Amino acid sequence: MRTPFLSVMYKSSKRLITKTILLVLAIFGFLCASDLALPQSAAAYPFWAQATAPETPREATGRIVCANCHLASKPTEVEVPQSVLPDTVFKAVVKIPYDLSSQQVLGDGSKGGLNVGAVLMLPEGFKIAPPDRIPEEMQEEVSGLYTQNYRPDWENVVIVGPLPGEQYQEIVFPVLSPNPNTQKGIYFGKYPIHVGANRGRGQVYPTGDPTNNNATNASKSGTITEINALEYGGYEVTIQTADGETVVNTIPAGPELIVSAGQEIAAGAPLTNNPNVGGFGQKDVEIVLQDPNRIKWLMVFIGAIMLSQAMLVIKKKQIEKVQAAEMNF
Repeated sequence: MRTPFLSVMYKSSKRLITKTILLVLAIFGFLCASDLALPQSAAAYPFWAQATAPETPREATGRIVCANCHLASKPTEVEVPQSVLPDTVFKAVVKIPYDLSSQQVLGDGSKGGLNVGAVLMLPEGFKIAPPDRIPEEMQEEVSGLYTQNYRPDWENVVIVGPLPGEQYQEIVFPVLSPNPNTQKGIYFGKYPIHVGANRGRGQVYPTGDPTNNNATNASKSGTITEINALEYGGYEVTIQTADGETVVNTIPAGPELIVSAGQEIAAGAPLTNNPNVGGFGQKDVEIVLQDPNRIKWLMVFIGAIMLSQAMLVIKKKQIEKVQAAEMNF
C-alpha cells in the first residue's frame, strides 16, 4: 500500500518543482524584457539633478546653474585649439585643480576624498566623437570616461561625473567638429565654448534642502545652556535667550563644534566650522571652425607675396649691375 502512495507523492512533488522553476524563469524573462523595452534613466549625481534643472544649464546672465548648489567659488581651466578644421576630432581639456590632501564631509558625516564633475557646452553641431573616430593616441586619455547629454536630443551639451578627483583633475573630452559643407545651418567662423566644473559636494541639494556641508549658525542670541551629542551623529545645542526663551539648534553630522556650554553667543554667529573644501568654477573660451579653402588661398597669397619680394630683389640687383656698367663706361 505504501509504494503507490510514495509514487504519487513523488510525481506530485516533481510537477510542483517543475512549475515553480518555469514560473521563476518566466518572471526573470519578463523583468529582463521590460528593462530592455523601457530602460530606466541613470539616477547618479549629477544626473539626477537634471530632474530639477532648467531647460538649459546656462542662465541668461551667463552663470551655469551648477553654481546654485555649489556656492563656493574655485578656479576652472579649459584648453581647446585656437582653430579646427571641419569633421576632425580634437581635445577639450578641462582642468579642475585642488589640494589632493583635502578631505570633504560625506553625507553620513565621515570624511572622504573629493569627487569632481563637469558640464561642457559646445557650439551647435559640435559633439562628443564616437569611439570609432577617436585617434589611437587619444583613446588612452579618454578611456573610462562616460558622458551623458544634458538633454536627450542635445549632442553638444554633455555632463560627466562624479569621478574620483585624484584621477581626474584633468578631464579630456574628444570632440568632433561639424562639416558646414554637409550640415545645414552650420557655418565657418568663431564660436563660444562654455565650461563649468565642480569639486566636492555642494551646499544645497537640487530640491533646495541644505546639505551637511555647511556651517551652522545660532538662530537666537543668548547663552548656550546644553550641548547633546545625537546617537546618529550631530548635536543639539540649547540656547537660552535673555527673555527666558529656550531654543534648540540641531547640527547635522559632519561639521565640528566651535562653541561650548555656558558661552554667550549672538544671533547668526557660527556654532560649527565651515567643512566645505570644494567649489565650482566656470570658463568661457572661443574656437574657430576654419574653412580649409581659406587656408589654401592664404598660402597662395603668402607665396605670391614672397615671390613678388624675390622678383623685386632680383630686379634691383639687375638695375644695380646696369648702373655699375654705365659708370664704368
